[in-house]
Formats: sequence, C-alpha cells, structure tokens
Amino acid sequence: MLEKSFLAGMACAAAFAGAQAAPGAPPPDAASPPAHPASQAVRHAPPRLDRSGHRRVGKASVYSGRFDGRRMADGTRMDPQADTAASKTLPLGTTAKVTNLQTGDSAVVTIRDRGPFVKGRIVDLSPAAAAKVGLDRHDGLAKVAVTPIQVPPRADGPPDRAAASDAAPATPRSHSSASPR
Repeated sequence: MLEKSFLAGMACAAAFAGAQAAPGAPPPDAASPPAHPASQAVRHAPPRLDRSGHRRVGKASVYSGRFDGRRMADGTRMDPQADTAASKTLPLGTTAKVTNLQTGDSAVVTIRDRGPFVKGRIVDLSPAAAAKVGLDRHDGLAKVAVTPIQVPPRADGPPDRAAASDAAPATPRSHSSASPR
C-alpha cells in the first residue's frame, strides 16, 4: 500500500513539474499552467514614445565596445567618438541634454538607437558622450537627468510605440466601388 501511494505521489510531482509522468499514468492536464513562469517567452508591448519634452531622471550606462561599428536603430553605424545615445522612450532623432547629477557635467546627444534593455536604466551613452558627463566604461553607471532639447515632429501614422512610430506610416487603401481595379 505504501508503495502505491509513493508511486502516485511521484506521478503527481512529475505532472506538476512539467516532466513526463511515469509509464501508465495519465498525461498531465493540457490546461494546467507551466511549471515555471520563466519557461515561457514573455512579450511586452514596446514602451510609448515620450514626446512631452519632460526631464527624466534615472541611470545611464556606457555602450559596450562590442557595439562599435554596428548598425543602430536609425540605420547609422555606432561611432564611439560621436555624441550619440540609446533610449527606449525618446523618438529617434531627438536631441537631448544628459547631465550627471553627481558631478554636474553634461553632454548634448542625439538619440539614434533603442535601449538600454536593463531595468532601471534610461539611457546608453556612446563612450565620447559618457566621457563628457564624467562616466567611463569602467565606472559603469551614473545617475543622470535626460532633458529633451528638440524632439522631431511625429509623422502621421500608428500610435507612438517604439517599434511602430519610427517606421514609415502605412497608406490606407480605399475600397470604394468607383475606383478601378
């Protein structure tokens, strides 16, 4: 009797863990949730673009050297000597002032890429821009204020989403009966 209880318990544990149950045991319920939430890929909608011009405070980091020469979101290549930055929420082409809140040093950058994709960070700076605000690759992070100076006008098109608004807007088609086919 004890052996049957043990085998039944093991079959239940295997079913809950997402593993295959013991031979002869019924398959786990298909409607049950997966064993661990991290086992599923979670897709989030891109953040809304911020065209408000309001100052934002958060952490800045320096672009990794492995991005040197790679294409950025706007199609240009990453130049470590240019004053460029990446933002998840500012539109591409935005000119912004980045100020290190500890030192008061600042740099004017152009948003040319998307990122940083690390929680708590609001901007990735090129090495040249990072040096101007008193941050180098070895320092890692600094608390900064990002103040947009010039935000490009919004083109008519889809709602401001990071992935959608930077693309060319789609032209709607007319389906009237008078149009030739």
